[in-house]
Amino acid sequence: MHKFLRSIGFSGYKNNQEVEKLLQQIIENPTEKRRISIGEDSNLCEFRGETAPGMGIAIFGEMDRDGGFRREFYYPYLRSKDLSSSADCSVQRHTEKESYAGLLDEYRVGISLIFFLDNLLEYREMKMDNDFHKIAGANLTGLALSGKVLLPLKKTAKQIELSKVAARDRNSLIEAAKNGDEDAMETLTIEDMDLYSKISKRMIKEDIYSIVETCFMPCGIECDQYSVIGEIKKVDTKVNSLTGEEVYDLTVESSDLLFHVGIAKADLLGEPEVGRRFKGQIWMQGYVRFQEFPA
Repeated sequence: MHKFLRSIGFSGYKNNQEVEKLLQQIIENPTEKRRISIGEDSNLCEFRGETAPGMGIAIFGEMDRDGGFRREFYYPYLRSKDLSSSADCSVQRHTEKESYAGLLDEYRVGISLIFFLDNLLEYREMKMDNDFHKIAGANLTGLALSGKVLLPLKKTAKQIELSKVAARDRNSLIEAAKNGDEDAMETLTIEDMDLYSKISKRMIKEDIYSIVETCFMPCGIECDQYSVIGEIKKVDTKVNSLTGEEVYDLTVESSDLLFHVGIAKADLLGEPEVGRRFKGQIWMQGYVRFQEFPA
């Protein structure tokens, strides 16, 4: 069973038999169903069971011409209406199944950000019809199994503005360095050495979370999971219509990147409030937006 099911309010499901009944219920009574033809005898199908607005389970598989459905995979999802990034994005198919990963060249977090593509059927349909539109951006969400609420750092308005200017300057240097600018590479190296020296001195007397305000870095061996620390910008609560469990939908900003985090209320340590920080490990998903050409 998918380990992130508990992130959307299915913590009571302990074995595959219970999950199979749930998936069959969604297939028989989906809240959304899509199908595209991939051959003379089969179709690629998507069933979604929404348990709260923008949250639920997606099931994918093939259906033959007699109506027989063979499930290939399923996953829990959380969708966001907020644009997270408009950086260059590419999409590649996973090796073992008809699912896709997106890759964003996002300079703000300093890494190539990889996520699981949520609207894969839309992408697959465009690719089949040779009607592919350029990806204009991505709405990112993450599911977490556990997390903590950290207190915010006390900063003046001037300090906040200076940190934003410094972040923009660093993003420009990273972009220039990726394009082969040797001066930018040297400047970034010197800045990193100075930063390491400052942090080493401060860690003697200060707590690490009073020094590190935000964090966004790969975690574990799976390429779409990240360890994040970010400021909570908005707190919404969703209720799973099948289990009654409450799920937090947190709008989080980390390294100037805005995304949503879904986590079961029981799995979050602390009381989330705007201005406080979220710390946890997330499985990143993304809903890509396609550029629309004028008629």
